[in-house]
Amino acid sequence: MHTQGYVASASTTRSQGYSYSYSYLDGTTTTSQPRRSDGRAGTARPRTGYSTIGGAENQRVICALSESRGVSPTVGLAFVNLDTAEASLSQICDTQTYVRTLNKLIVYSPSEILIISTAAQPKSKLFSIVEENLLETNSFLTLLDRRYWAESTGFDYIQQLAFQEDVEAVKNAIGKNYFAVCSFAAALKHIELGLNMTFPKNALRIKYEPAEGTMMIDVSTIRSLELIQNLEDPKSKYCLFGLLNETQTPMGARMLRSNILQPLTDQGTLTRRYDALEELTTKEEMFYSIRQGKLFLDMDKILSALIVIPSKETIQHAEQSINNIIMLKQFANSIDPIYIALAGVSSQLLKDIRSYCSPVYINPVIELINSVINEDATFANQPLELRNQRTYAVKSGLHGLLDVARTIFKESTDDAYQYVENLQENENLNLELKYDNARQFYIRIPAQDLEERNLPSIFTNVFRKKNKIECQTLDLIKCNQKIFDSHQEVVSCSNQAVQQLTEDVRGHISNLSKICESIALLDMLSSFAQLVTCQDYVKPRLGDTLAIKSGRHPIRDKFQKERFIPNDVYATQQTRFQIITGCNMSGKSTYIRSIALLSVMVQIGCFVPAEFAAFPVLYQLFARVSADDSIEANVSTFASEMRETAFILRNIDHRSMAIIDELGRGTSPRDGLAIAIAISEALVDSHALVWFATHFHEVSSILSERPGVVSMHLEVEMPTADRHKMTMLYRIAPGPTTASHYGLALARVMPLPGIVLEHAERVASHLDDMARRRSMTSAAVLTQRRRKLVLSLKEQLSQARESNMRDEVLSRWLKQLQIEFVRRMQALEDEVAEAAAGAAQRSESNDHEIDGSDKGENDSVDLLPCSGGRNGTGSRTISA
Repeated sequence: MHTQGYVASASTTRSQGYSYSYSYLDGTTTTSQPRRSDGRAGTARPRTGYSTIGGAENQRVICALSESRGVSPTVGLAFVNLDTAEASLSQICDTQTYVRTLNKLIVYSPSEILIISTAAQPKSKLFSIVEENLLETNSFLTLLDRRYWAESTGFDYIQQLAFQEDVEAVKNAIGKNYFAVCSFAAALKHIELGLNMTFPKNALRIKYEPAEGTMMIDVSTIRSLELIQNLEDPKSKYCLFGLLNETQTPMGARMLRSNILQPLTDQGTLTRRYDALEELTTKEEMFYSIRQGKLFLDMDKILSALIVIPSKETIQHAEQSINNIIMLKQFANSIDPIYIALAGVSSQLLKDIRSYCSPVYINPVIELINSVINEDATFANQPLELRNQRTYAVKSGLHGLLDVARTIFKESTDDAYQYVENLQENENLNLELKYDNARQFYIRIPAQDLEERNLPSIFTNVFRKKNKIECQTLDLIKCNQKIFDSHQEVVSCSNQAVQQLTEDVRGHISNLSKICESIALLDMLSSFAQLVTCQDYVKPRLGDTLAIKSGRHPIRDKFQKERFIPNDVYATQQTRFQIITGCNMSGKSTYIRSIALLSVMVQIGCFVPAEFAAFPVLYQLFARVSADDSIEANVSTFASEMRETAFILRNIDHRSMAIIDELGRGTSPRDGLAIAIAISEALVDSHALVWFATHFHEVSSILSERPGVVSMHLEVEMPTADRHKMTMLYRIAPGPTTASHYGLALARVMPLPGIVLEHAERVASHLDDMARRRSMTSAAVLTQRRRKLVLSLKEQLSQARESNMRDEVLSRWLKQLQIEFVRRMQALEDEVAEAAAGAAQRSESNDHEIDGSDKGENDSVDLLPCSGGRNGTGSRTISA
């Protein structure tokens, strides 16, 4: 197909299975043939895959995927269902074996998979893995030119094709997921130019989905909770990643980062991680043996380098190939001590890790390496040592001229050392021979040796570095050139054997990838164990209830100097929406953030800082805690929080958690309160676990009687004797805050001018009186209280049914529950009668006041200072 310069093709032929040919823009063709014993028909074959988008067979689903160029694999996927006009976008921080990407492909079973054409020549790891699993995914491949993978085009398609009401929510969900957006652009371009199909404007259902089996955390939540990076100092360790990152390998650090961004939701996997971590923390000898293992090399990067085949051989590539083999040798030799250290483990996860580290998988690689590489060759960090290791890495006899080149190299190197010794004697100077990659051998002289004499003219390329003089001579430069030429000859002679060895090692790349992933997981778990053994952490339980006893904010507990005040947390469906009130700086934000952070820690398999912890498995986590204007997006604080809240409301469900901090404070108090109440109602109806911190006390009073809503507050001491003192207790307590006018109290502490505070106190007192006269208990509110009490009884009975209480204990507990229920219900009935009597009394009082008062006067308060005053003294007055 050729349309507007578009070239992409995928054809199948039947010959002992399937062969796939891909045409490029330059006209070249490559063919690959996945292993298959039986033949099938061509592209018109009936599809048997099942698509979860439409839920029907034989659907046309186009999938585009792209991957990052770095070591840590990040894959962007876009699925477009042509039959149902639906699109799903995902970006996955995957492992080296691309398990999650393959799982996603199998779930959607696309009819066609689009990949960037440059990924097939040479084949990237992702391309090879997808190609090998084409029969499983029931798909065929199409290569597309790189220019169609454009982020700006992807966002334009979202703007044009998404439902009008979903455009901003989709953009907010995607955030900076570059690869997902690029894949979406490629899929739509292929549909337009290759399949000659288009979608009407705002007619495509677009959604962003996280990887299967992981919790979805959007970009705003990642930033707000400081999961990966501290907001104030990006280089600081004051973030969740900085807290947990005690890893010793780059692979372990990448796996930790991936898990924090995508916490697991599979309860079985989490339980296995808890058991493994518990075993690591209780078996000290095994733990120390693992931590002392020399696994500091980045094997992900090394394996990637072994797979890549350059289009043109260079001496630099040959040198790096030898380095890679030496590093692989060192890594392979370090696996056996890990295998021995894990002997006798009882947890299933550690058993699995040990099985992947078995000599059965690693010994064939070691044998291949030892057949070519000298056994004493090890990877070195210093430039000179590394060059020497490269020179003598390959065994003698594998190339006819290798030994000759090595002899020349050794003699030239000896000549350089001998030359410097002779020069030292002749010039009577302390000369030190040094080496770096740029200058090769050079001479270093202490500057103090030249205080009373000039540097001899034989030295050239002179410059001073602190208290040292660095220089060379023409003879030394000639020696360097001779050494360099001989080294290049050694590398060239070694290259043939090394490239053949690399080709042989590629046959074991699958096992090596699994070993590398196992080591990364073990490194991450041992990093958790390092933290758990140093801190007072507890193993969490998974269930339906969120219950934390003496929980602590993990980051503050580790890094702040003062002792952190722990707090309890309890949330079920009958206490799912918790309104948190309290004074400024009383710890509301810290309290709700700690709950979210602990939930993330639990779902990556780590213990948590508490005395007891039980958590439900969450599938989505939302945080609306920022209070900054978005200058880049040209939106205010209020507009920014409304956009983020809209995204939450569109995606939140009963399997989610959300923390909301100071919603509606960016606009007028009346509008902010109205919006806060409306959003709170919607969040209550979602049945998600929500912590809503606010200074709007009306939210607590209005919603307090709704089922599922409870009010909590952070305690503070405000002594009546000393009005200029406040003590933050940082303790959570039931009910709304009892502190009145704490804003004025805090202003006194700052302090504000006395005359301003006095006037503010009079105004506040008058407003309280007005509100008190208008308040009364409605019948609707009392009905809600009865309903809430009955639902609470139902939940307690359900928990009792699933508990382990025996007959006698259960009978006593039920009797006590009955007494408590009757008492609280009677209290509500008494309150109804009292409210009715109060209403009648207020009615009579109002009638009397109307008859005997001046009907022309209204309640009023002078809220501003008077310039002259009504009595000519300049004072402010309050009148009623």
